[in-house]
Amino acid sequence: MEAFSDLRTLRLIVAYFLALTGALGTIYWIPTFVKRLSGFSDRAVTSLLIIPALIGIAGMLANGWHSDRRSERRLHSAIPLLIAGVMYGLLIPARHDLPLAMSFLLLGSGFFYAFLPVFWSIPTMILCESAAAATFGLINSVAQLGGFAGPYVIGFLNDRTHSLIASFGFIALAYVAAGSLILSLKIRDPLQVPEGSMSG
Repeated sequence: MEAFSDLRTLRLIVAYFLALTGALGTIYWIPTFVKRLSGFSDRAVTSLLIIPALIGIAGMLANGWHSDRRSERRLHSAIPLLIAGVMYGLLIPARHDLPLAMSFLLLGSGFFYAFLPVFWSIPTMILCESAAAATFGLINSVAQLGGFAGPYVIGFLNDRTHSLIASFGFIALAYVAAGSLILSLKIRDPLQVPEGSMSG
């Protein structure tokens, strides 16, 4: 059982690394994305970037509430990432249609945040309290390397391809891979598991 728990912890680390790779790459590069897609002024670009933040706030509150209501964590954590990945994937064929492209970009950038509060409840479902506490630090410290990887890779792709297609594809793949790893976890409804068996 310990090996199974370790494998699930490794999946959480890799999933969060991939999620942050896409997210922090997006945060760093989204002004460039919006500017190059739209040609808007800097002021208009800055105003548009409020939209993903508002979507993120609403998504975190609504998804966290619904997850608690349903006592379900895995799907509520994975689905926002998968939706964000699909939005970035759809950006590629829609990039020449300004209203559609901007919708996909802003929605994809905002949907990511909805997974965060639910994701951090998962370690407590598969590990005992002391192990879960240590795992929080381990997941976060390793995954923060995505804060370096995401912006670097996107910058490299932009320089080499002189196009946003590769960057959008990279972000889409990172989000879909992260969501798929979370979906692969085997966890039980915490309300249906007897106390004392949570670490098993």
